[in-house]
Amino acid sequence: MKKVYIETMGCQMNKSDTERMLGMLEHFGYEEVQNPKDADLLMVNTCSIRQLSEDKAFSLLGAWGRRKKLDKPDLKIGICGCVAQQKAEKIFKRANYVDFVLGTHNIYKLPEVIKAVENGEKVCECKETNKVEDTKDFKIKRVKSTNAWINITQGCNNFCTYCIVPYTRGRERSILPEVILKEAKDALDAGHKEITLLGQNVDSYGKDFTDRNYRLSDLLRDLNAFEGKFRIRFVTSYPTDITDELIQTAKELDKVCEYFHIPMQSGSSEVLKKMNRRYTRKDYAQTVAKIRKMIPDVTITSDFIAGFPGETEEQFCETITAIDEFELDYSNVAAYSPREKTVAAKWTDKFIPEDVKSERFQRLNEAVQRNCLKSNLKYVGREMEVLVENFYERRGKMINTGKTRNNKTVHIPFDRDLTGEFVNVKITGAKTWYLKGEVI
Repeated sequence: MKKVYIETMGCQMNKSDTERMLGMLEHFGYEEVQNPKDADLLMVNTCSIRQLSEDKAFSLLGAWGRRKKLDKPDLKIGICGCVAQQKAEKIFKRANYVDFVLGTHNIYKLPEVIKAVENGEKVCECKETNKVEDTKDFKIKRVKSTNAWINITQGCNNFCTYCIVPYTRGRERSILPEVILKEAKDALDAGHKEITLLGQNVDSYGKDFTDRNYRLSDLLRDLNAFEGKFRIRFVTSYPTDITDELIQTAKELDKVCEYFHIPMQSGSSEVLKKMNRRYTRKDYAQTVAKIRKMIPDVTITSDFIAGFPGETEEQFCETITAIDEFELDYSNVAAYSPREKTVAAKWTDKFIPEDVKSERFQRLNEAVQRNCLKSNLKYVGREMEVLVENFYERRGKMINTGKTRNNKTVHIPFDRDLTGEFVNVKITGAKTWYLKGEVI
């Protein structure tokens, strides 16, 4: 068999796309390898959410291109994902050693692309479509893991002024429930113990259906009805799409985990308006309060941007106070990075100096760490169920690590590999990023 290596960057949706592409490639005679030096085909599945991610992808391509020129002229190189969708044929001018460019809308055309490339052609397949990708019955080659990532929506309709996703992933499209349910059933039959439903705005699922009234709550109920012990998660939630019905459904269903990831992006209503986010600080606060009231022990995480164009020191401080006030259990933070085609990228006269952005980014990290530790300390002395995900040696001790239902990471010293098992543990301590536990 021919050998393929895929480097995956960015979000869980990219990881899911990589699993699909590996399944297609296996069907057409390619075997995955873990070392790029062993491969006949090299691919990078890219992320363009920040400039650093894009630069990293082109740096990797450059190294592969040198190897192709010096050592292996028959090596095939491809780029896919969001950078591919965004840059399209421009990539050939920047990296003429690349054999194909495959956008996010067309991954199911990969077999055709590979066939053309093997015949000596250069291919760019980045045509945008508002349709859900053709769900041919290719096997999905999932990473060996307790968790299975399943895309339920593609694209986004919100057009936040800083975000490139609508330009790289297209408009919002929902995948048919029967396709999702089959994929979930196959994953569970293969031994996965957790299903994570993915979407840029996962709570918008089903809004675009014209032939049925079927939303995320309905999908969760149908998944929850499957037999066996497993967990269900869903990410990412947009604040205004979280309905009372969804919260109530998450509360009632025994397999749905007590976890919401709800990006806020800024604690300032003024900045949120400039970001084209459809809520205020007060709206976000009400949503968080409602979820916490209805679902005990729920973990709520978020995303924030430091140094958005025109952000004042006072507005930035509102973000710090939001993390504290809403007791957010964890947040992803990033310094603002202008992205091509987005509205905010044109506001160059309002760009925040790099040193100021860096300082704000550091303060955001400190606020996140402070609240993460505060959140973890609440669970010391409690008994919790953990789904074990990894087993490794650390400082002469064997450690199992896993997640609680509410997405807390727990490290458990134990000599036997418990990966894939649900175990009850007593929480004996708390660090900033994880809990310490003992098997009961």
